[in-house]
Amino acid sequence: MNQDYQDFGDSQDLELFFVVVSVKNPIIIKQSMTKYQKILVTGGAGFIGSHIVDALVARRYKTYVVDNLSRGKKENVNPNAQFFKLDITSPEFPKLIKKLKPDVIFHVAAQIDVRKSVAAPIADAKINILGTLALAEAAAVAGVKKIIFSSSGGAMFSDDIRPPYSEETREQPVSPYGIAKRASELYLDFEQKTRGLSSVVLRYANVYGPRQNSLGGAGVVAIFCEKMLAGLPTKINGSGKQARDYVYVGDVVRANLLAMNEKTQGVFNIGTGREISVNELFRQLKKITKYQLSENHGPACSGEVRRSSLVCKKAAKELAWQPKTKLDDGLLKTVEWFRKQKVSGKKVKA
Repeated sequence: MNQDYQDFGDSQDLELFFVVVSVKNPIIIKQSMTKYQKILVTGGAGFIGSHIVDALVARRYKTYVVDNLSRGKKENVNPNAQFFKLDITSPEFPKLIKKLKPDVIFHVAAQIDVRKSVAAPIADAKINILGTLALAEAAAVAGVKKIIFSSSGGAMFSDDIRPPYSEETREQPVSPYGIAKRASELYLDFEQKTRGLSSVVLRYANVYGPRQNSLGGAGVVAIFCEKMLAGLPTKINGSGKQARDYVYVGDVVRANLLAMNEKTQGVFNIGTGREISVNELFRQLKKITKYQLSENHGPACSGEVRRSSLVCKKAAKELAWQPKTKLDDGLLKTVEWFRKQKVSGKKVKA
């Protein structure tokens, strides 16, 4: 297992969790989980995807990773997974799916920068819509049993809709990124209804944790961590009063594994339900890192909503999932990881 992964709670929590769930419902959980053998993870060299890969390998699944390494890092990929350097928009990608015939696909690969989607919506759609559709079409032909799709909770809604958002809240995305994620959800629903390709959509809140990219405009926790540890000026976009729901990557991994249950389908919010402003996040990280500089504010970003948080009662009821990591603990783990990267001289890739 990649040394950067260490054991920051994910593996132990997951093992305990599945033991408890299996005792409560051994027929559905135990039998469903053992039916799947081969798993493909797109974006498996990236932040969230690489942690999912580690968890799958730890549970002895035959795990394949597809990543073009535009943001991900080869060193993030578990050595016990089989890696393919490939773009999901490549004509070779559907061919690979048909060749590997995985039982389950975790589709994590995406263009994740809202600002880039606003500046170049066609490029965003090519990756986030056409890439997903090509994957779904190939999966249906290859006999894939389930797709678990990493979607977005916050990008689905506008400021006209007051948070917190449930799965029943009417979607109203305001950025090309959010529009593309919603379109992908609808295409997966279409494939499920017309071809019987089962899918689970996980709408994440703002995910943070070890291995998150600090560059490229996405991931404010990672951006603050690297800047603060280096003693460099930071920039808060806009007033800093914009609030988000921050969920730790280890909790997101647990949700993904629980979504593998054969009978699980539909859309699930994965967050904490708690809003925290960017200003407050800055103050907490400043305290942890002992950062000496003051807040520095810049222009607000186009396409971003002011507030976002998720209601996760459905995940608690149907997946038996709840977030376990408190923000203070998660931020501390994240800072420690970035500190180790700084000491080792490693740069977090954009």
